Amino acid sequence: MASDSHGRSLLVLFTRLRVWFWGFIGDMIGEALYEVMAAIPFRRFFKYPAPGQSRLNSDIEQEVIKLEGQIKGVKRECSGPGVLQRIHLNAAGIDIGSREHYVAVPEDRDSQHVRVFGCMTPDLHEMARWLKGCGIETVAMESTGVYWVPVAQILESYGFEVVLVDTRHVRHVPGRKTDVADCQWLQELHTFGLLSGAFIPEERVRVLRSYWRQRGSLVESCSRQIQLMQKALEQMNVQLHKVLSDISGVSGQRIIRAILSGERDPFVLARMRDRKVKASEDTVAKALTGDYRQEHLFALRQAVELYDFYQQKIAECDQEIERHLAVFESKADPADLRDKPVKKNKRGRRKNESWIDLRAHLYRITGVDLTRIDGFDSLTVQTIVSECGIDLSKFPTEKRFVSWLGLCPNNRITGGRVHDSRTRKVHSRAAKVLRLAAQSLHGSKSALGAFYRRLHARLGPSKAITATARKLAILYYRMLKFGMEYVDRGQQAYEEHYRDKVLKNLKTQALTAGYKLVPIQ
Repeated sequence: MASDSHGRSLLVLFTRLRVWFWGFIGDMIGEALYEVMAAIPFRRFFKYPAPGQSRLNSDIEQEVIKLEGQIKGVKRECSGPGVLQRIHLNAAGIDIGSREHYVAVPEDRDSQHVRVFGCMTPDLHEMARWLKGCGIETVAMESTGVYWVPVAQILESYGFEVVLVDTRHVRHVPGRKTDVADCQWLQELHTFGLLSGAFIPEERVRVLRSYWRQRGSLVESCSRQIQLMQKALEQMNVQLHKVLSDISGVSGQRIIRAILSGERDPFVLARMRDRKVKASEDTVAKALTGDYRQEHLFALRQAVELYDFYQQKIAECDQEIERHLAVFESKADPADLRDKPVKKNKRGRRKNESWIDLRAHLYRITGVDLTRIDGFDSLTVQTIVSECGIDLSKFPTEKRFVSWLGLCPNNRITGGRVHDSRTRKVHSRAAKVLRLAAQSLHGSKSALGAFYRRLHARLGPSKAITATARKLAILYYRMLKFGMEYVDRGQQAYEEHYRDKVLKNLKTQALTAGYKLVPIQ
């Protein structure tokens, strides 16, 4: 009895000391020592009696519970706005792999809160059903390559919110390089709302993107066959590429197919050239005098046949793209384009340009003629639309849009000083095509062309391309989101405006120094 009484007294004493101590901590020290003291389990010292002693009676336990309630109230007072709040209570984390996926849910949702699922479609449906049973609403995934695509599609069909996380944002945590720890870490970060998801366009835009990327792969395969044609001709010392700028053009293909048909007379072949070819007939005939060998002719024939095959597949891909574009609702009538002049291209139709009227389709689904922007053609606009979509509501401002494209400075500030402002390295097809469009403005007589040349002379080609690509991205954003029309002011108007701006700055600097700027008579 003496030992029981002594134990009860000590328990009440220690509990009261905890109440007093936490009040002191909350008033004098604050949150700094809260986590440390909360981890000290005072109650464990007297939770279980020593061998041979009886348990504490119920009235003492009730008093302890009451006092611990006061402790929790003090702890809540100690917690301030700096304490992380749980944003997504029903969150899960998935570490995507090529063979299996590791999934983590909150510990109170299942006795086995970390499970491994295979990559087969039935396994993915089983994973989705298990997540539904655990009451999960949002899922964060990290993946490399395209392994995440089927997982995201199936999870979205079950109604989950899918957040694709950049692996670079979560990999700099030491001691977490196992699949189980990775998925648990993802789940914990997503619970507190610390993960920002990658941009994933809507379903119909993703379908269009798949078609357009497939077409791009076919175009690359065509270019590979053109290189093989040139290699076979070079091995036969047929210097066709020395007198023609493009062997895949009309003249080049006509001459190559005549060679495969058995024609060897260089003057007969030279007369097949187009009248626009600058080289004379004698020069072309001299270039076509070669050492025709059977093995190289065989390689040339196969390259031409594969080139024709890929061109046929590109035409089929264009037809599929045209059918899918009909899914998008109409925002404008393509007949209105008749009143808007088409920008003239000195070189005529671009190689590998789509045979369908992309300009009309893009005008119908966007409501604006984006090809009016200098440097943009139908292929450029189609690439940007297929990568970014036509709904830019996920980018509240144009600054967010150009930042996502990696076309603005990324200031790294330490100690109040900017130590680095280079742009982020992003792998975006849209950013790449915007840079190509900016580079094409080097000879343009437009205001954008004058802007590019001015920056090129002052900062160099790399920074000039990035700055002009940023300006093109802003024009695309404004036209698509606000329905603005692009009107080119022209090179002369831009140069006059820039001259007036420079003069205004000079006058301001002169007045600041106590001088007055006077024009020379």
